[in-house]
Amino acid sequence: MTMVCHRPEGLEQLEAQTNFTKRELQVLYRGFKNGPHTPPCVSLSFPQECPSGVVNEETFKQIYAQFFPHGDASTYAHYLFNAFDTTQTGSVKFEDFVTALSILLRGTVHEKLRWTFNLYDINKDGYINKEEMIDIVKAIYDMMGKYTYPVLREDTPRQHVDVFFQKMDKNKDGIVTLDEFLESCQEDDNIMRSLQLFQNVM
Repeated sequence: MTMVCHRPEGLEQLEAQTNFTKRELQVLYRGFKNGPHTPPCVSLSFPQECPSGVVNEETFKQIYAQFFPHGDASTYAHYLFNAFDTTQTGSVKFEDFVTALSILLRGTVHEKLRWTFNLYDINKDGYINKEEMIDIVKAIYDMMGKYTYPVLREDTPRQHVDVFFQKMDKNKDGIVTLDEFLESCQEDDNIMRSLQLFQNVM
């Protein structure tokens, strides 16, 4: 298998595009390439397998498995990887990683919600349907394992989603648009608190 080397865009350009300073970007890039030297504030520590500056989905899943040893993180890692891989190339470059991290750590509420909508929109058709929302919520429950719930009933994720989807699907057409998602999240504290769970597992 050939190793594809990737040189990131200039730091000045990334500094302009993100909420990170040049120094922070240098530290993040070192962590992205070398893994163990990643500072504690960065929740993803990329291992030695990516000296090329590119991470594939399998490596991404292995990383997440380390953080959630009591659950199964593979499905959530798959969805998260797809959200990071904005160009759908099957790999996450440093630019993809740092752009998403910038939004999730330092973006506005609106930017974070847009990014989250993109994560939930699994098939990238511009809408979230109930099954997509159930898939993501179930993946989070699976990943958190026994620490999320003492006894998980099989229908818990679906019940959770039923309540939220009913609130979000304003015109009752069976799908949630970006506008409906943004409006619902910003006017309902319960939904915002649930989305904080997602932020924490990022």
